[in-house]
Amino acid sequence: QVRLVESGGGLVQAGGSLRLSCAASGRTFSRNAMGWFRQAPGKEREYVGVMTWSGGSTYYADSVKGRFTISRDNAKNTAYLQMNSLKPEDTAVYYCAASAYSGRYVSTNAYDYWGQGTQVTVSS
Repeated sequence: QVRLVESGGGLVQAGGSLRLSCAASGRTFSRNAMGWFRQAPGKEREYVGVMTWSGGSTYYADSVKGRFTISRDNAKNTAYLQMNSLKPEDTAVYYCAASAYSGRYVSTNAYDYWGQGTQVTVSS
């Protein structure tokens, strides 16, 4: 059974940092796209960023570009989302997702596996 488990969320003041982890089990994803999404209350789930297979390339939404960084440790089958210079508008539940393929996927439909989400709250 494939599982993705996020951790690292919490409450932080504006300008602070958090690092989210996404640990995968049940299969390896070293050749697959790993994406991060977020969903604020009353809003649709939105794309944050994606790392293509083997960590070759990363892409980000304009809203987080320059502040967030995606990385992965294939030996640990874990992906990370480093979030710096956090803003109150970054408050959301953050989800990691894995695709059965590799690509620059921004749509939730492109992902086959999802974590349960971790809450990030940024206070002003």
